[in-house]
Amino acid sequence: MYEITYISTTHKQNGQCNADELCKIVEQIHPEVIFLEALRETYSNYQEHLFSDFGILHNKLEIEAIQKYQYKSTFKYVPVLDSGMSDVFNEKYEIATQNIELQRKIENFNVLSAKYGFQFLNSDVSIQLQEDMRKLENIILSDTALNKDAINSIDLYEDEMLDNIYSYCKTNQFDKAVFMCGVAHRKSIINKVEKLNKNKDITLDWNVLRF
Repeated sequence: MYEITYISTTHKQNGQCNADELCKIVEQIHPEVIFLEALRETYSNYQEHLFSDFGILHNKLEIEAIQKYQYKSTFKYVPVLDSGMSDVFNEKYEIATQNIELQRKIENFNVLSAKYGFQFLNSDVSIQLQEDMRKLENIILSDTALNKDAINSIDLYEDEMLDNIYSYCKTNQFDKAVFMCGVAHRKSIINKVEKLNKNKDITLDWNVLRF
């Protein structure tokens, strides 16, 4: 009971990173619950109505994949965000991405994502490349209050998602679930779930998708 597979994703279609490929991965796991890095309003009742009655797909990659999986199986969709990313993170990103070297690293990452898809996103190589970008961001912004606040906001953002997953599991039973979250959080989430079971009232069987 409570086996959760963690899948690193991207929020927009990019070559082999597309809804069809993600749906194939989800099909292989066959979860009863899908946790997603999303707000409740990301997939509104109106958007659900457009899909169920007219087959109109969502523009967010993960939700389109979920919609396609819905043709094949029944499941519970659970968005795990109470609030979006903070303004300080967006401000940090806007400043950092003016750097030419960081732009090249981001472009290289996107090229690899398009070519190799979710196998790349869920690999140790993607973790290392993301780490390289984080290190460069820290060099660009140095020891500024903005950088510290942004790092703290990301930490809280991730903790909120994991806390909501554990809260759901306390009151709901299932055998298999997936948690889909943006690849930039991969290393941090992996580290956190390895420690969380020691501090929570319920034990979850975390399985990290790896290629």
